Amino acid sequence: MPILNVNNLTVDLMTAGGVIRAVDGVSFGIDAGETVTIIGESGSGKSTTAMALLRLLPDDLAVLSGEAELTGQDVIGTRKHIAKLRGRAVALVPQDPMTALNPIATVGRQMVQAIRLRHGCGKSEARDRALALLRQVHLSRPEQRLKQYPHELSGGMLQRVLIAMALSAEAELIVADEPTSALDVTVQAGILDLLLEIQQETGAGILLITHDLGVARLMSDRIHVMKAGSFVESGPVEEIVGNPQHEYTRKLLDAIPKLGPWDDPELSTARKLEMMNGGGS
Repeated sequence: MPILNVNNLTVDLMTAGGVIRAVDGVSFGIDAGETVTIIGESGSGKSTTAMALLRLLPDDLAVLSGEAELTGQDVIGTRKHIAKLRGRAVALVPQDPMTALNPIATVGRQMVQAIRLRHGCGKSEARDRALALLRQVHLSRPEQRLKQYPHELSGGMLQRVLIAMALSAEAELIVADEPTSALDVTVQAGILDLLLEIQQETGAGILLITHDLGVARLMSDRIHVMKAGSFVESGPVEEIVGNPQHEYTRKLLDAIPKLGPWDDPELSTARKLEMMNGGGS
């Protein structure tokens, strides 16, 4: 059974100007250890899809229909299941690490609270777990970071904290919503490598939301190309990159380097990202 199975998901948004269909009948699944990417430009509906599945859209704004099961539990027909699964079976790595944490609480306090809530352990055990998680995500001087406030850490450090918090859930699915868009190229590379490392260690599935086909090309097993709320093309990453069928996909491909030396396995993730951003070929 897939970790996530989505069938004909539709999201209608209630606005002052009327009803807008933000997601129009999309279907996909994610297996353990697999990275599935939804890619599209701003406004295509990709983040709305992820937020709908996590039931993070308010009921008075969004009307959902279709079917979606996370670890076998219905998450569209009722909020009951997702409330139990969110932060446990599924964890979110949000887009902007600078605004995702409480600015008036230390990193340690926020991590300890989350761990205690999820696992019902004591404060001392939760702190030990938090420290181990920060080491797992390769954050420098983890003891010091626990005592610091979010504004004292860089964007890349904060994103590692958020990934550590996602790991604390021992989730089967990680939803990464534009996890590197607010970061510079070198830091992006470290975060992408970290997500892949964690996936290899834990076997978690990843739903990656991105506007960058280059990032999707680096990370994905399968890609769904989204435009105006619908998937216009879907398939294994090799097919989407090597033989795109839709004009919109070809447009996205035109923004990244052509096949060739870029695909050299000896190239680091950082170097590939530099090339994607015009730093040589």
